[in-house]
Amino acid sequence: MMTLRAQQLSRYNDDAVLSAPPARLLTMLYDRLLLDLKRAQLAQESSNWDTARENLLHAQAIVAELRSTLRTDAWDGAASLASIYDYSMEALIGANIYRDVERTKECIGLLEPLRQGWHEASAALSADTPAGSVAGSVSASVAASGRALGVA
Repeated sequence: MMTLRAQQLSRYNDDAVLSAPPARLLTMLYDRLLLDLKRAQLAQESSNWDTARENLLHAQAIVAELRSTLRTDAWDGAASLASIYDYSMEALIGANIYRDVERTKECIGLLEPLRQGWHEASAALSADTPAGSVAGSVSASVAASGRALGVA
């Protein structure tokens, strides 16, 4: 049974998500994705397979959500970003099935620059920067990650 404090915290978090603008929701997803991946890595390194599996499955759910909401017709870099999400999903599934910490680390290395890029873009939007320069900043991050993966 949840205590009153836990219920209040849960309600606060729900309200924060429901009232967040789209850019903030995206950065929140990326933050949680990287948290899940880092927790999974630590669990894999200590052979705590149940915790690793739980975090990898949650990370897969986030990547699936990011992929399903990506509008590939919205901007030039979207197809490359879709490829990164698809590759990440395959790597996460493999990391889980084969208990492969190297695949988890690879996903962290691939997705962390994107997380940083989306945070920068979100901050630029908050500062009323023209949309073109925000898209350019994100496109540069996606292009760099795509080059690291070999898709751009």
